[in-house]
Amino acid sequence: MAQEFIHLHNHTHYSLLDAISTVDGLVNAAVENNMKAVALTDHGVMYGVMDFYKKARKKGIKPIIGCEVYVAQAATRFDKIKKNVVRSQAEDEPAENSDGLTSSSINYAHLILLAKDEVGYRNLIKLCSVGHTEGYYYKPRIDLDVLNKYREGLVCTTACAGGVISCYITRGDMETARKMTGVYKDIFGEDFYLEIQDHQMKNDAERKVLAAMPKLAKEFGLKLIATNDVHYIKKEDAVAHNIYLHLSAKQSKMANTFDLTKDFKYGTDQIYFKSTKEMTDIFRDFPQAITSTLEVTEKCNLVLDTSKNHMPRYPIPITEKVQTLDDYLEKLSFEGIKKRKPDFDKAYTDRINYELNVIKNMDFSGYFLIVQDFINTARERGILVGPGRGSCAGSLVCYAVGITDVDPLEYGLFFERFLNPERVSMPDIDIDFQDDRRDEVIQYAKEKYGENSVAQIVTFNRLAPRGVLKDVGRVLNVPYTEINELTKCIPIIFGKVKKLSECMEEVPDFKKYFETGTAEQKASRKKLYDYSRTLENLNKNSSLHASGIVIAPSDITDYVPLAKVTGEDNLFCTQYDMKLLEDAGMIKIDFLGLKELKIIGKILVLVNAKYNMDLTTAKIPLDDPKTYELFSAGSTIGIFQFSKSKMREYLSKLKPKNINDLAAMNALYRPGPMKLIPDFIDKRHGKKPITYLHPILENSLQETYGIIVYQEQVMQIAREFAGFSMAEADNMRKAMGKKDKEIMKDVKAKFVKGSLEKKMSKKIAEELFKLMEDFADYGFNKSHGVAYSILAFYTAYLKAHFPLEFLSVSMECRKDDEVELQLFANECKKMKVDLKQPDVNLSFMDFSINYNKTDKYVGEIRYGLSALKNVGEKAAINIVNERKENGEYKSFVDFLIRVDLRLVNKKTIESLIHAGAFDSMEPNRNKLYLNSEAAAIYAGRHKNDAEVIGQESMFGAELTQPDGYRWREFEEYSDAEKFNKEKLALGFYLTGHPLAKFEKEINQYVDLRFGDEVAEIDFTKVQKVRMAGVVTGVDVKLSKKGRRFVVFTLVDFTGDGECVAFSDLFEAKSHLFQNEALVIVEGKPEENGDKIKLTIEKIYPIESLHEICSKNMMLILDEKTFDTSKLVKIHELVDANEGNCNVFFQIKNNGSSKILRSRYNRVRPHSELISNLKQIVGEDNLKLN
Repeated sequence: MAQEFIHLHNHTHYSLLDAISTVDGLVNAAVENNMKAVALTDHGVMYGVMDFYKKARKKGIKPIIGCEVYVAQAATRFDKIKKNVVRSQAEDEPAENSDGLTSSSINYAHLILLAKDEVGYRNLIKLCSVGHTEGYYYKPRIDLDVLNKYREGLVCTTACAGGVISCYITRGDMETARKMTGVYKDIFGEDFYLEIQDHQMKNDAERKVLAAMPKLAKEFGLKLIATNDVHYIKKEDAVAHNIYLHLSAKQSKMANTFDLTKDFKYGTDQIYFKSTKEMTDIFRDFPQAITSTLEVTEKCNLVLDTSKNHMPRYPIPITEKVQTLDDYLEKLSFEGIKKRKPDFDKAYTDRINYELNVIKNMDFSGYFLIVQDFINTARERGILVGPGRGSCAGSLVCYAVGITDVDPLEYGLFFERFLNPERVSMPDIDIDFQDDRRDEVIQYAKEKYGENSVAQIVTFNRLAPRGVLKDVGRVLNVPYTEINELTKCIPIIFGKVKKLSECMEEVPDFKKYFETGTAEQKASRKKLYDYSRTLENLNKNSSLHASGIVIAPSDITDYVPLAKVTGEDNLFCTQYDMKLLEDAGMIKIDFLGLKELKIIGKILVLVNAKYNMDLTTAKIPLDDPKTYELFSAGSTIGIFQFSKSKMREYLSKLKPKNINDLAAMNALYRPGPMKLIPDFIDKRHGKKPITYLHPILENSLQETYGIIVYQEQVMQIAREFAGFSMAEADNMRKAMGKKDKEIMKDVKAKFVKGSLEKKMSKKIAEELFKLMEDFADYGFNKSHGVAYSILAFYTAYLKAHFPLEFLSVSMECRKDDEVELQLFANECKKMKVDLKQPDVNLSFMDFSINYNKTDKYVGEIRYGLSALKNVGEKAAINIVNERKENGEYKSFVDFLIRVDLRLVNKKTIESLIHAGAFDSMEPNRNKLYLNSEAAAIYAGRHKNDAEVIGQESMFGAELTQPDGYRWREFEEYSDAEKFNKEKLALGFYLTGHPLAKFEKEINQYVDLRFGDEVAEIDFTKVQKVRMAGVVTGVDVKLSKKGRRFVVFTLVDFTGDGECVAFSDLFEAKSHLFQNEALVIVEGKPEENGDKIKLTIEKIYPIESLHEICSKNMMLILDEKTFDTSKLVKIHELVDANEGNCNVFFQIKNNGSSKILRSRYNRVRPHSELISNLKQIVGEDNLKLN
């Protein structure tokens, strides 16, 4: 009989930055090695156990769920004793859950726990949770007390050389080793095994353990058990694993000190998934240790019921006469629809009854009641809630009970897209709350269901294709610029980054990098690719899900384990992510914080207070003409989902008339379907014919002019063309999205069969199916599109009718985003709103409104003090409160005497000066700045002088006069320096712009602006652009070859971006690479996060703009009034300035004109020539383009 062995000590990438095995890899390795079972024992966590359980069962492998826990040594889990660890200089800080295979820590030791049954599984959850919630200190630690409490149903083994017994053996403390062996035997009895490992490590730790464990086993009547501490599946992955361990390094210098291919951080290359033969050969002297793995496997027979949902108990109010949750939901539904639609007809009654029947059959009434309770409670407390999000907007029950504000019958939305009666899965309702009050709703949930019954949810940040290349490249010391250029070749299609393997096959530039260079370079690049491929998509770290919460019927840890949130002291989240929580039967809800709802709420407060109104979102008419005029003009900066520049262009062409038009644009404006927008607009306006593949499609595609836009349209087509039920149609939609070839083959056959039964053409049926299949790449949920378009309409309505309030609040809520502030400052100009600089006597904490209407402006907005750099809320509050209590500040020194200089510190004062907040007292900002330090000292001396504080004395009078402080005189900054310092304080130019006098020409000639949307630019097709701006932040650097190059920031009218110029250009034009220089540049743009970066190829002074850019010059002459003798002077000037710009004459006579081209003269249109010619022909009679 062949020898058998089972691996019971295995880690996956859920042991963060410790192991690189995947769950799939571990399960497949068990299958390939003919092992009937395999265990998962990640370090201190159970992140991956639910995924592991499902996948192992699916492959016919018995899943043994476990954890390698950390046990506090020499103290309890509550005690925090400093670790006794000395690290070599080559080592980095350890990953969150890893510390190698051995440990000299006296803080904790390792222990393997395996669940025998469901009791053991529940106890493992408790132990793992306690480690995070009570015992976290470097690691999530438990202790003997809690281990004894939750020991039932668990098998225990002593782990690696850093284990609870081995750690004493390696230190030579056999007395304690014996003592602790007895302790653990008392706890676990026959389920306690002494673990032995042999990884052929250089140190002698394992040798000592291997020698001592058999003696302890004999002495205590215990069994040995053999394991391999699996951290990767294949032996050849050892180097990739070693690199993974170094990803947390702050820099890659350690790669120069040792060989990553030989000097393994864990001291061995043997921690892979070994075959049965390999393990039996290694432990040939300990056959019982091999047999013990089979014995433990027989003990572990965990079966989880993943079909059961653990619904929190929703309490029906005692005033209600109904007895069941089903009846109560029905009651609320019909009461709600009567309020919303007093004259509702049979269609509403039938739809509600249908939906309620499905909800009841799925036993989800409690879920709907819980969600509506959160939303309606939030509304009662004045917390703004979105009109809906996702597919739940397709439910009439959701609309009736107040979960959404979208009537699905009005917009043709399908319930089955939300809840499919043929596929029982938890409904997914996402809720938008105003972001500054979201935590109040979470707190309400805790109050209602119990503090320990509500938790937020973990999520994992993975090594995506671009990121893994950068990380691996950094560890291997590949130059950053080289890696950065390579990662730019990796495309993002429909929001998904293409895999490295696909890039190698489909992206020529990506493949070329690895196939070019010297033999040594090719070999090095191949390693980069291979290691990156191995590590691609592994977990890098954990974080908190942005919106998800889970609610349990009792303590969360009765169902799923909790983990400490990295970087937070008393914040915990579930160890299962959103998807795995559903498998565990937990109820999860997305509570999203939406800034736009906060903006709407703040605007409504201002509007209602100013105009004595009671305006709410529910009272905003969705057919308001003025709002559609705003959309049609493309004036949608600041409008939720509709503010991007290309979107504004399309809106101005579409001229939307209703919510459906907006929803279609919302759906189409994404990578992929965006190419359909021009056709959509042309068909809408009758410029192109609307056609259908078959007449029957008109019913489903009429509203989108024959173009498939929504997933719901695919469902409708399947129903009308192939006779599918709506539930079957939704299954088809979901299958298309997953692109499973086998499933799609069956779905297609069913679709064609159904079409033929309805007397449709097979050819058309196959063409239509292919069309829908292609559409699946970018299909949009109509329910979501409608809901978010309604939310966008709310913001647009407020902008159209209350521009002052809209702009003021929008800037207040975006005060930390310079780019957004610049956009809104520009919008103020367009909307005739006078945006005023900050003023210590007029500004408040936030942006404020002056409703002083003039011929030029509809009103004023005063810049808020807290929005200034280096000011902050505490300083702003101090400035405003002092002014309210004791009157306006009479002078700069008066200000310094009265404010708290601990809050209003030196940097704060400098920022206020350069932002112009003291201009009303002293307009010379440089004078204020250079006097500020001495003035502060002067003010400090007199801070507590009674005469200073309001008494009428000679000294007091001096201080309140402009000459009370002996000012030193200084010249004001140059305009360029003044405006640049203002920008540093505000984030953008406000009172003036260095480029202002060139604005017309710049707008005429530049191709790209830093404020342009990066997501809308295809950088692969943009070879060269022209930009203009102010040079700031000049940083001259040395290349590896010792040549100087320069990195700087270029600021234009819309934003700023990083620019780099290499040595040849820098040395030739170094006088232009100076701070405050106004320049025009040409170069190659690239994506730099959410900004544009430019590699400069040419640079010119801004005064050369026409000379560099103009192709044609037009001189406009009136035949009747122009002095023809001046033509001689014109020709002399043109002849003396030969260049490449064509010269034209436009001769006007009695309303008609003719254009003559100078055949012989081409001119160099420099500023002096232009000035001279304008003196001859007139300022407005010379045009350049």
